[in-house]
Amino acid sequence: MRAVMTEEHEAFRTQLRRFLETEVLPHHEAWEEQGYVPKEIWKRAGENGFLCPMVPEAYGGAGCDFGFAAVVTEEVARLNVTGLGFTMHSEIVAPYITRFATEERKKLWLPKMVSGELIGALGMTEPGTGSDVKSIKTKAVRDGDHYVISGQKTFITNGHNCGIIVLAVKTDPDAGRKGISLIAIEEGTPGFEKGRRLKKLGLPAQDTSELFFDEVRVPVENLLGEENQGFYYMMKELAQERLAIAVRSVASLESMFDETLEYTLSRKAFGNRLVDFQNSKFKLAEAKSYIEMLRAFVDDCLREHLQGQLSPERAAMAKLMGTELQGKLLDDMLQLHGGYGYMREYVVGRAWLDARVMRIYGGSSEVMKEIIAKGFTKNP
Repeated sequence: MRAVMTEEHEAFRTQLRRFLETEVLPHHEAWEEQGYVPKEIWKRAGENGFLCPMVPEAYGGAGCDFGFAAVVTEEVARLNVTGLGFTMHSEIVAPYITRFATEERKKLWLPKMVSGELIGALGMTEPGTGSDVKSIKTKAVRDGDHYVISGQKTFITNGHNCGIIVLAVKTDPDAGRKGISLIAIEEGTPGFEKGRRLKKLGLPAQDTSELFFDEVRVPVENLLGEENQGFYYMMKELAQERLAIAVRSVASLESMFDETLEYTLSRKAFGNRLVDFQNSKFKLAEAKSYIEMLRAFVDDCLREHLQGQLSPERAAMAKLMGTELQGKLLDDMLQLHGGYGYMREYVVGRAWLDARVMRIYGGSSEVMKEIIAKGFTKNP
């Protein structure tokens, strides 16, 4: 057992693995065809305690630490059942509500998120902004006891299924990043419309949508935290999101390494096992070494996060190296599978395709390098 994990974490893993192998994996290919995961599976996950494990008991959660969230991310990555947007829902959206919503709104929304009745999404990216969050144009204008919101978002994970979205908006259009606020909007609010589900290169079962807001009126009580503090809230929460991406990357690599080793042990070419060729052994040895090093670093970042000590720079390092190595090593593993690696019936090919976006979302690799560099170039 890894030092960062406890017996409770591993018991939770056993239960979750059984759930994923029996209730998710057999149906995932069909969900890839339809482009989203049915809401019913979210409710089943909620019934079994696999959603929002960190939500406090007062709001229906288990009040667990981030280690339980990491277990969910690892097991989803191990099976490559990438349609499940649980991380976005549980470890990104729910914390914003837990930390910044009013007590009334916490009691209204969080129990439904824990049960899977209410699926969460985060609305940051717009057609012309991407990683440049401070340049968003979606605006919220105060009108008495309401905000009136207009604009659009794109590339929104869980956008098709979402029942609630935490939306980044401009409440002071002339203030740049100092004019951004976070406001929660519920599905069914007049003027809030869901657009088309986007067809991506990978992650075909993970619903990703455009969202539109046409003079949507929401109560001021839906504001999360203080007005014009949204950018700082997002920057604080992004360290956990980036750690989760790194956790996913290393778990995927470990699983795909095992798949590739098994394939090269059983597959023959020119009368020999693939694993007996020097190139195969060297590629596998290199992959094993990188994965072991990455696992040690990510687990150390996980330990720091559990102790409340993870810095933005370390989180960016984990995300950068995890996703970059994932891209390189999965490409090598696919190559060792030959033509079969390019077939969707082999999981390594699907994992290779699904992993490409990891170097983009949660902040691109280029943005991660900027964050890391600022840590050692800023003035004392």
